Amino acid sequence: MRKLILIAATAASAFALTACSEKTQDAAGATAESAGDDVANAADKAAAATDELGDKAANAVDNAAAATDEMADKAAAKTKQEAAEAEASLHNESVAEAKKD
Repeated sequence: MRKLILIAATAASAFALTACSEKTQDAAGATAESAGDDVANAADKAAAATDELGDKAANAVDNAAAATDEMADKAAAKTKQEAAEAEASLHNESVAEAKKD
């Protein structure tokens, strides 16, 4: 009878350990899946931030190019005006006449 009780107790212990092991494996699997989701979310956020920075950089380059064009146009107009004034003074004529030449 003692052997039967000992065998039954051993079997019950084995089943308990097996059930505990399955719970541990399930918990580990859930933890790994959660960690994977966290990494994927972080990667998505990093990609979005990189896209946003790229867009901002492109806008900054466009704005700088537009400002440079505007400054170049103003400088060219000023140079043309000064050249016309110098020619008018040199030829003893009006600036309007010098611009026509």
